[in-house]
Parts: sequence; C-alpha cells; structure tokens
Amino acid sequence: MQSLSSREKQSLQFETVLILQGGGSLGAYECGVYKALHRHGIEFDIIGGTSIGAVNASIIVGSKSDEPAKALEDFWLDLAEGITPPGLPNDIRPYFAAMNSAIFGNPKVFFPKWFFPSTDYFMPYFWQYLYDITPLKNTLNQYVDFQKIRNPQRPRLVVTSTDVQNAKPSVFDSKYDKIEAEHVLASAGYPFYGISWTMKSGKYLWDGTLLSNTPLREVINASPKHDKKVYVVDLFPKMQAEIPNNMFEVWHRARDIMYADKTEHNVHMSRIITRYLKLIREMHDMISSSTLDEKTKSRFERLEQEYHRLASERGAVIDQIIKIQRLEHHHFLFEDADFSITTIKDLISSGEKDAKEVLAKNTLEIDQ
Repeated sequence: MQSLSSREKQSLQFETVLILQGGGSLGAYECGVYKALHRHGIEFDIIGGTSIGAVNASIIVGSKSDEPAKALEDFWLDLAEGITPPGLPNDIRPYFAAMNSAIFGNPKVFFPKWFFPSTDYFMPYFWQYLYDITPLKNTLNQYVDFQKIRNPQRPRLVVTSTDVQNAKPSVFDSKYDKIEAEHVLASAGYPFYGISWTMKSGKYLWDGTLLSNTPLREVINASPKHDKKVYVVDLFPKMQAEIPNNMFEVWHRARDIMYADKTEHNVHMSRIITRYLKLIREMHDMISSSTLDEKTKSRFERLEQEYHRLASERGAVIDQIIKIQRLEHHHFLFEDADFSITTIKDLISSGEKDAKEVLAKNTLEIDQ
C-alpha cells in the first residue's frame, strides 16, 4: 500500500496557462496584453483560445518569427483598415468602421458572399453564410508555422469549436492533434454575424464561443493532473453602471453578459474537489495505519487503487487566476467589427496598459 508520505513526495508539475476569449476585432486588446506579459518574462505551458482568441493563440505558439509578441502586433496592424477616417470621434468611428466591414468585408479576414457569383446568388434565403473566412486562412499561413506548433518544446495549444450537428465542444489539442489552419478557422465561424462554418475531421464546426467564450474548462479537461496559475483576458465587461437606453444598447449589454468571463465556478469546483481529496487522504492514512483482517485489507487495496487514480487524474487545483479585463467608455453592439487602424492601435495600447497595471498590483500583493 502506498503511504501518504510517499504520495506527498510526488510533486505535481505546475503549469502556467493563458486563456484568450473570442471577440472579433477586440482581439487586438489581447495582443496588447500578451505584449506586456511577454515583456515581463512570463512563459506559458498552455495557451487556450476560442474564435479570435484561437487565432491569437496560434500565432503566439507557432509564430514564424522568433519574436511572437511582435508577430502578433504585426498581424493586427496588417488586419487594420485605413478607409475609416482616423479623425472621427471615438463615439462615431465604430459605427463607420463596422458598416464598412459589413458591406465590404476585410481582405485579410473575410469577404462578403455578394461580391462573388454563385448558383444561389439571387436566392439569399437559401444562403448558409454571408461571409467567407478563406482570407483569414491565407493570413494565418503568412504568420504561423503550423509545423512549429507540433514541437513539444513550444507551449501547448488548445483551441475550441462547436459541432453544428450535436452542439458538443470539439477541442483540438497540439499534444495530440496535428493542428492546421483549418482547425483555427473552425473555431472562428460565428453564425450570428453570418460567418461560414468549417468542415474538419468529418464535422461541421462553428465558433467555440457558442458553448464557452472562456475555454478554461476545456484546458482543465485537457490537462487535469497539474496545478495551474491562469491568466484570463476578459474582453467583455462584467460590470456596467449605466442602464441601456435603447434596444441596441440592450442587445449590447446582453451580449457582454453572455460572453463575459465565468470561470469563478471552475475555480470553486476545483477547490471543493481538492478539499474532498485531502479529507479522503487523511481517512486513507488512518485506515492504512490500522491492523486489518484479510477481507478488509483486500477491500481496502481495491479502494486505494481507485483513490490514487482519482488523486492523480483529477487532483489538480487552480492555484491562482489573474484577470486582465477590458473596460469600455462607449457601448456599441458591433464594436467587435471595428477594424479601423485607430481602434486597433487603441486596443493594443489599452491591453498593454491594463496588463501592466494588473501585473504590478499582483507583484505588490505577493511582496506584501
């Protein structure tokens, strides 16, 4: 029988995790956050993302450049459009930029179906999508070496999508899967904006945000043995003091609530499981130190095997969650479709600034 002392001597590996949400053009904020994290020398064992978060994660893990932070920023500046006049006020520019995206698309990300002839061109009722994201595949291949992602020395990449037919998550993990551009595209097909699904591995796949916009649970399921320190980038404000004034603001607020970070439950359950395991461990030691008859001893040995299996397979805890949350001063439903160069630069700058403040505060708390 394995004693408590020998069990405790088995130190679990500690993993540092970065979780990146989906949010269209708001993903530029994640770029700024990562720049700050990278500058502080924080290295990640696992990077999990969905939708635009999966795009950012794939560039960080598989960047063709040796400077992933710079490559990610170059990617976002490449996506930015210069059609929207940069001098427009902040409360007007998103409307103009979002309208430009809706009508003309973005040559680096998606193009509208109505710009290209098709057999169903004059039958829009039967269209299954409004925008094709093939351009995003081409852009990804410019920035990402997908062979590099398979290198076990690189951070582990976990991207999530949603199976259109059974509403179950479809998770791709670089530890087991040969991740390609199509896997990332599969995570980014947001149907409410009319973006096409991707067929991969015999499945029709939509955006992972339909099931979870903060794929921490999927990362825990992918690596349940090791304790974790988690950095979460939250693109959608959880708090808003102002009550919505019209239907567009109502939809905007509802969207923020739907997609805001909800990892508190994951952390709570992780700590409950840990307490249960510690309690069972104490009971285990009490029994193992007692004199047992042969029948009881045989039964205890069977239970002990199950205990050690549970302790090793699901025994990890989320030691700490550090959240970097985007705040907003103007509430606009289609802010995530604003790819204007001014907005992209502002988002990168804001993400970098907010991350620096959070890291400084976290360091101060640790020192105290």
